[in-house]
Amino acid sequence: MLSAEAARNVVGIIGNVISFGLFLSPVPTFYRIWKRKDVEEFQFIPYIVTVMNCMLWVFYGLPIVKPDSILVTTINAIGLALELIYLVIFCIYDKRGRGRKQVAYALAVEVFVMAIIVIGTLLGFHTHKRRTLFVGIFCDVLNVLMYSSPLAIMKKVITTKSVEYMPLYLSLAGFANGCIWAAYALIKFDPFILVSNGLGALAGAAQLILYGCYYGTTPKRSKEDDEVVKPSEIQLSG
Repeated sequence: MLSAEAARNVVGIIGNVISFGLFLSPVPTFYRIWKRKDVEEFQFIPYIVTVMNCMLWVFYGLPIVKPDSILVTTINAIGLALELIYLVIFCIYDKRGRGRKQVAYALAVEVFVMAIIVIGTLLGFHTHKRRTLFVGIFCDVLNVLMYSSPLAIMKKVITTKSVEYMPLYLSLAGFANGCIWAAYALIKFDPFILVSNGLGALAGAAQLILYGCYYGTTPKRSKEDDEVVKPSEIQLSG
């Protein structure tokens, strides 16, 4: 019979695979940037926010904060590396240079804030329970903000009665990601992973319901439209 710890590890590995797919979701955007040698009107803010989110969860999953949560650290370390690669590509092809400076400033601020959180956690709290509480609050606040990002797209779906800007595979992946990490948190109860990913599962379910409701009223796209990168392709799930 599979033990609870083994089941948790299996669920965590599945969660890593799904989350990895979500971290790869901006690839079409950056392929377009590389192909056109220009960032055009694309924004770097979603990737900056995700960098901070990943750094927090990497720290949260370390044994010095939350024992037996190394799978949380592994996937967010991978996500952090991917987000930094995206930002490097953005800076290379930012012809105007303004975005490059803003990215540098934003990363410097995030590293400074992260250093304060790490030092404050290690020096100010001396038990795993207190460290988990302190870091977990920061993780949840940022994760909830990230999971709320699709609300603008959902509003657009209802207004236009079209799911053109809400691809089904991203909604399915977001829903599956929220569910699998919520299950991971329930096997060995972790309220911080459960809260943010439970809300993520609900957000994903709402997107799927909207997709089912408005798929029939969505206009068919022409071949010319295939070159357009949808706004949802530059939004990341937490």
